[in-house]
Amino acid sequence: MGLLALPVAAPVAAEASVAPDSALHAYARARLADADGAFSLAVANYRLALDGDPASPAIARRSYLHALESGDFALALRSARLLDGEGLLPRDGTLLHIGEALDRKDWAAARTWTGRMTEEGNFAFLGPLVQSWISLGERNYAAPILVAKDRVSALARRYLDEQVALQALARGDVEAALPAIQGALAARGSDQDALRLTFAAQLANLRATRQALALLPDDEANFALARADIQKGRIQKGRSRRLRQEGAPLTPAQGFGRLLARLAVDADAMEGGGKLAVRLARIATFADPGAESRIVAARLLTENGHSALGMAEARKVPEKAYHGALAQAELVVAMDGAGQDDDAIALARSLAKAPHAEAERFVRLGSLLAGRKDFDGAVEAFRAAQARFPADAVPWTLLLLEGSALEQGKRWEEARAVLERAAKIAPDEPMILNYLGYAQIERRQNVDEALILLKKASSLKPDDPSITDSFGWAQFIAGHVEAAVPVLEKAAAGAPGDATINEHLGDALWAAGRRYEARYAWKAAAAFAEGAAVERLEAKAKEGMKPEYAAP
Repeated sequence: MGLLALPVAAPVAAEASVAPDSALHAYARARLADADGAFSLAVANYRLALDGDPASPAIARRSYLHALESGDFALALRSARLLDGEGLLPRDGTLLHIGEALDRKDWAAARTWTGRMTEEGNFAFLGPLVQSWISLGERNYAAPILVAKDRVSALARRYLDEQVALQALARGDVEAALPAIQGALAARGSDQDALRLTFAAQLANLRATRQALALLPDDEANFALARADIQKGRIQKGRSRRLRQEGAPLTPAQGFGRLLARLAVDADAMEGGGKLAVRLARIATFADPGAESRIVAARLLTENGHSALGMAEARKVPEKAYHGALAQAELVVAMDGAGQDDDAIALARSLAKAPHAEAERFVRLGSLLAGRKDFDGAVEAFRAAQARFPADAVPWTLLLLEGSALEQGKRWEEARAVLERAAKIAPDEPMILNYLGYAQIERRQNVDEALILLKKASSLKPDDPSITDSFGWAQFIAGHVEAAVPVLEKAAAGAPGDATINEHLGDALWAAGRRYEARYAWKAAAAFAEGAAVERLEAKAKEGMKPEYAAP
């Protein structure tokens, strides 16, 4: 019997009690379901376990973490209160309590929890920004002031303009909002679409239609619905119901949620920050169940292995909302992560058919098609993405994608021309140099020229095991065996679980006369190999190197 075939207790009514032994069984079922990856079942049983043993810190700790990841606010808050009483509340639990107090408009409690957050240190830099939302709720607004030059203030400044802009719009102060909006967009870099829609909706709701439309390019599908609504309102001197909803001023709780969503994105970019990012994103949606927070949560859940939850979160944003197209894009990625390839491709095709579809929509479709080994379809999609740019301003990244799809689709001469064009645009980009050089080495073409490309790529990115391997393998193919071995050893040390790198190292070691070490490298490669490489490596380990066993 599989773990998940064990009988599961039915949900109990709120007023019913759960016996201690039943609580233990529920906890055991939760742990088993957790180990089997049955997330929903685990959460349901942690809830039952906590019902049966409401004073257990061990149950509360796991209930808290799983409740956050699954989006169960009631269970998360209940567990957090128990943990706090035991002095075991995780630091992000303070943020959960701040959001809950703001949502209840309990400004005193919000100040108390914010003070505790500052004392605890981990999220102290958020203090001035949260305090300003509390003052807004108290109708005694005080803008956040950052005067110190310390690390705390430096972190807070990253979010300052966006928060000041949202607070100004919440107060109806367009004049104060406009410069902060520009600062916030500049701080976002390329990831601006969701914020532009939010700012535009709020400006338009305050009848600043000219400034709102200036934020929304007229040739991009992501902004089409919002532009149509705002333009219609300008012509008819009124505001649609949708615009009034989309542009409603944020409450302090919602503003806090937007702050946490922004923080979650930054946490995810840090090494090992994925789990914290998911928890922050979930707390953000508790405080602000709006589109921006939902989109961030969907993205981070998917990126961190919870694609089904990411799908659910993306679907909470209506398709006909201003942010609907952005949520649909996250839904495509989540579907792909959940193994729903057909649905993901169908939705990606639909999004790419929209008038003025952005390049990103075609890239998303092309990547899905390439994953399906429909390389011709991928090439077509990547070329459609390029068509969104002037002929002399096509990004090298799009050319690399096209070249990769052509090469994998066995259209090498076309691929080489595209990759060479990319290399002319970005002559110092290691990814292009590596791809162009290695593809020629695989075909044993222009070996000396390819070696020069790969040597340059390696010098530009010396700590990349994949590029180091390409350079070492090129040296081996060029006949420089003694020079190749230490380079390939370095690559294998940087990526010990890479089958291709270990096989290359084994071949080079054998040619250098180090045959015991060669067999060791081939065995290491075999542990991670797939497909035809498995038989080839087994044969080499038994019989030694033969021409027919050479790595491609």
